[in-house]
Amino acid sequence: MEYERRRKLFSLFLLLIVIGLITVVVSIAYNAGWLKNPTATLQQNQPGLYTISHYVDGDTIDVNMNGSLETVRFIGVDTPETHKPNTPVQCYGPQAAAYTKQLISKFGRVRLQADPLDTNRDRYGRLLRYVYLPDGTLVEAQTISQGYGFAYTQFPFQKADEFKADGQAAKEAAKKGRGACQVTTESNGREQTNPAN
Repeated sequence: MEYERRRKLFSLFLLLIVIGLITVVVSIAYNAGWLKNPTATLQQNQPGLYTISHYVDGDTIDVNMNGSLETVRFIGVDTPETHKPNTPVQCYGPQAAAYTKQLISKFGRVRLQADPLDTNRDRYGRLLRYVYLPDGTLVEAQTISQGYGFAYTQFPFQKADEFKADGQAAKEAAKKGRGACQVTTESNGREQTNPAN
């Protein structure tokens, strides 16, 4: 019985020491700034994030990849044109470009992911990538679901069904101001808005 009482006291004593050590460690971490905003700290220190160098339009950005400038074309989304040579600015193009910039600029950096079904680069030499924000948001899906772009499914990629569903939902909801744009569908299924007035 005495042995059992001593064992319980010893266990209690060890528990108090562990709690004390945890309190000290948490206090040190908080004072060092590690716990004031852990999500921001994680996002700042997350490996594989690239800084945005330039916003080209709603579906293309330039990033600094370890000192080298790369143009990145988002996989699976097509936004109305604003800078394509020999193509007029399309209806809702400036708004789509502004949306992409607003969405990404909250963080200023993105994580890029290739798709095993897609090629590494397009015919213009641009990297083809899924673009993720540090909080895990997939920019393509967000752009399509909010009505700023169309699912671009002329080439195979893993998220094609997801993007088509996002596009259908956005179309049915007539999201944002794109509902006022005349949308045409080309013979290959690619959707485009009419030139802006």
